[in-house]
Amino acid sequence: MRPISLLAAALLLGGGSAMAAQDAGHPASHAAPAAGTGIVREKAPKGAKVFFVEPKDGATVGREVKLKFGVEGIEIKPAGDTTPNTGHHHLLIDAKELPPLDMPIPADATHKHYGKGQTEDTITLEPGTHTLQLDFGDTRHVQFDPPIVSEKITIHVK
Repeated sequence: MRPISLLAAALLLGGGSAMAAQDAGHPASHAAPAAGTGIVREKAPKGAKVFFVEPKDGATVGREVKLKFGVEGIEIKPAGDTTPNTGHHHLLIDAKELPPLDMPIPADATHKHYGKGQTEDTITLEPGTHTLQLDFGDTRHVQFDPPIVSEKITIHVK
């Protein structure tokens, strides 16, 4: 367990220097610290939104689900690209709530990362009813302030 803790600390410390470099060129009005962590969240561009182009809310689909993501008011760039007002998608699958604001969005079965700037994918889901939501993260996989999220949609997998 200790090697994982050391790895997590190294990643956080390494990310801290990247954050400092990224935030050095932004005025304080463009960033907000996340509650209790010192992690600085980028201000969301006014009017920025993300949404599903495909599938539509309420759709009945096969197990192979074709996804297409859309954005307005913000640009898609890969993780690591520090261009202001840019980020990349994260897909929340059957998530009850948004991930904590004071941490990078996790990468697990519920939180799928599109850090190369992808705008479409095909995922495999078990039959049944599922919810999907997009959560747009900055270069560090941290949510914007306020979070840029899509409406949660429900799909039915046959």
